[in-house]
Amino acid sequence: MILYQVGDHDTRPWGTWEVVAVGVNSIIKRITVLPDKLLSLQLHHHRNEHWIVTEGTAEITLGDRIFTAETNTAVYIEVEQKHRIANRTDKPLVVIEIQTGETLDENDIVRFEDSYGRV
Repeated sequence: MILYQVGDHDTRPWGTWEVVAVGVNSIIKRITVLPDKLLSLQLHHHRNEHWIVTEGTAEITLGDRIFTAETNTAVYIEVEQKHRIANRTDKPLVVIEIQTGETLDENDIVRFEDSYGRV
């Protein structure tokens, strides 16, 4: 089940996301992370995610690993794998996120740590 449509978007404390494409069991989002902001440490029960850094430099948490991802770096996040994107720079970070799975919606977020009080 996919509950997104092209053009859906939201502003979050860390930046914005916008749906740019919707498939049968996939969606593509453009995520912009503002300077010195980060998403919550989270996982998803029903979807895999593929990230491609298209602008800027990301600090990626993937399970127990933390590493830097430059422009053109691709990262794969498996179902139920803890992950986070952080922008530790003074320029916006843009990531293309491809979600795949049978259930794709914003309710499939389990937060473990969050700088904005959403846990």
